[in-house]
Amino acid sequence: MTVAEPKLTLERRLLREHALVIACDEVGRGALAGPVAVGAAVIDAPRSRKRVPAGLRDSKLVPEPKRADVASRAASWVAASAVGWASSAEIDEIGIIRALGLASLRALADLRAHGVIPEEAIVILDGNYDYITPAGAWGLNVRPIIKADRDCASASAASVIAKVARDRLMTELHDELPTYNWARNKGYASPDHREAIREHGISRHHRASWSIADAPTLF
Repeated sequence: MTVAEPKLTLERRLLREHALVIACDEVGRGALAGPVAVGAAVIDAPRSRKRVPAGLRDSKLVPEPKRADVASRAASWVAASAVGWASSAEIDEIGIIRALGLASLRALADLRAHGVIPEEAIVILDGNYDYITPAGAWGLNVRPIIKADRDCASASAASVIAKVARDRLMTELHDELPTYNWARNKGYASPDHREAIREHGISRHHRASWSIADAPTLF
């Protein structure tokens, strides 16, 4: 089955009324261990006229061996990009939705530190719920868009950049705690991860507030 390529149709339309488009997408929301990450990618008028990088898709649709290369080309294509994080401890403390908002604010703060003014942008957020504004992002124009990571090239870029960054971090954590095989499962509820939890219990990187024993096997 051929997967449709993401386009810049929406971004070009939005750029008629806004100086910038910032696309945000999360990865790691459903994992049992590790942080959640939110990628942010900036598109301006000049970038909206450039060709979308070959192979760019929602990160779930990019084969793992190709993701790093696609993410690198996506980062070079957009005007700026950043990844914001919220730790497993923060997820336990404030819940996953507020943690997503916190990670988004950190990604936007990183962009701001590199000269991007988020208040001049419209922020498109993959999904149907705005978790950024309740986190304290007053003055931002946030628009949730269902399947943005599939259809909008800017959101695809944010998705794959964040996915590669989080996978790299989980591989580093695997070196610290190889018992859970995070290099392979990236903290998600794979059979080997669940078996390691049953045998050894949870680590400091697990989301202890979650009902981990009852979590569904995602792959």
